[in-house]
Amino acid sequence: MTAIATATTAAEGSMLLDPDRLFPADPTTRAIARGLHATVADLPILSPHGHVPARLLLDDEAFPDPTRLLLSGDHYVTRLLQTAGVDPAELGVGGVEVRDPRRAWRSFCENWDVLSGTASGYWLTDELSRLFGIDREPSASSADALYDVIADRLQQPNFRPRRLLDRFRIEVLATTDDPMDDLDVHRALADDAHFDGRVIPTFRPDAYLDPEAPGFLRGVERLAQWHGTPTDDYTGYLEGLESRRAHFIAHGATSADHGVVDALAEPLASDEAAALFRRAVRSESTPAEARAFRAHMLFQMAGMSVRDGLVMTIHPGVLRNHHTETYRSFGPDTGHDIPVATEYTRNLRPLLEEYGLAPDFHLVLFTVDETTFSREIAPLAGFYPSVFIGPPWWFLDAPDAILRFRAATTEIAGFSRSAGFIDDTRAFLSIPARHDMARRVDASYLARLVAEGRIGRARAQRIIVDLTDAQPRKVFKL
Repeated sequence: MTAIATATTAAEGSMLLDPDRLFPADPTTRAIARGLHATVADLPILSPHGHVPARLLLDDEAFPDPTRLLLSGDHYVTRLLQTAGVDPAELGVGGVEVRDPRRAWRSFCENWDVLSGTASGYWLTDELSRLFGIDREPSASSADALYDVIADRLQQPNFRPRRLLDRFRIEVLATTDDPMDDLDVHRALADDAHFDGRVIPTFRPDAYLDPEAPGFLRGVERLAQWHGTPTDDYTGYLEGLESRRAHFIAHGATSADHGVVDALAEPLASDEAAALFRRAVRSESTPAEARAFRAHMLFQMAGMSVRDGLVMTIHPGVLRNHHTETYRSFGPDTGHDIPVATEYTRNLRPLLEEYGLAPDFHLVLFTVDETTFSREIAPLAGFYPSVFIGPPWWFLDAPDAILRFRAATTEIAGFSRSAGFIDDTRAFLSIPARHDMARRVDASYLARLVAEGRIGRARAQRIIVDLTDAQPRKVFKL
């Protein structure tokens, strides 16, 4: 796309993308990286874990305005703008109605510098440049002009969601869904003769497994009513969860995702689990009992994955909704989920003792505690055939962190235990920027190995294709 010709002040600066961005500075290694990236630059995008709603593609409506498209739902961005004093309500955080989208956009442009050096700033630069042809940095003086350019583009037919899905070459897009979702939107997309994409649901049962989760009782009551058993019937509860998993599989799901504070999976005797469940539905659980029940249910979810084949992904180590008042005002997923130290080796041992060698069981372990990559996750993946190393996510899906991740895990477990890359995003337009970033970083890492004589160039080309395409297909059963 031709860049928009705009006058650029010294304060604003140019936003033209360097074709060698993220490649090593050394000319020899950079040339190798450039060639490796070219091998995968145009491969289709596989997005086996994300949060873009399926209805976006079913309705296929024009995006409303630049603010609600690029800012409101992207907590990577809004959390940093809040540190600069921007009111989250002004940005539309948590679904709050944006009263003045242009004013909110101006606040973003005036505080563009807070994103400097961040992954969010990198992705937004990529989006503004490659999608909208903008070559001028956001600033107080450029805000209105940039808003008008983007708003005009959003009214064009080739900026509708379905056209963008094709343009982005997204072959598979996974959503994240409540177990009681009827999945009618997914069914409608699958039956739509005018839609060629593949959008698959993901079973996300967290609120149904954790007595301390908001909405636990309401979810269990819905499940029991649907299954036709009493709310406090533990056997019916398990059967209901298995039936809902089957419903998801029938609609194309390949994985079940578990967002837990700690990756603890430890079974209880059936009568003890039933007793804890009854206490939970009466809202009588102590914190220790709630933790024990959560650990038991994570173990149960592994058993169900062994039986029904859903890939089990575990996203632990995040204390959700860290700021109570923000949660009350704007709800979950609004930028204040904060990482905590995470342990895997002991916590997952009961699960892996039971299921670690089970045929066709895939367990993908994610972390936001990068100290665990080399200490625990890579060693586990280097022994158990069921365990795969989830790519960096949330605070770690950034160029330098991904390079550290490759160095920390490859020497222990190799490339074959990697799950590829996930974008884990609600920001639809950022998907190609995120995947291209990952491909460039992988090219840089492999280029160094080639330059150091540790692997040959032909092998590096095969590896980067595997990391981009073959591995995510294999690990997520796509």
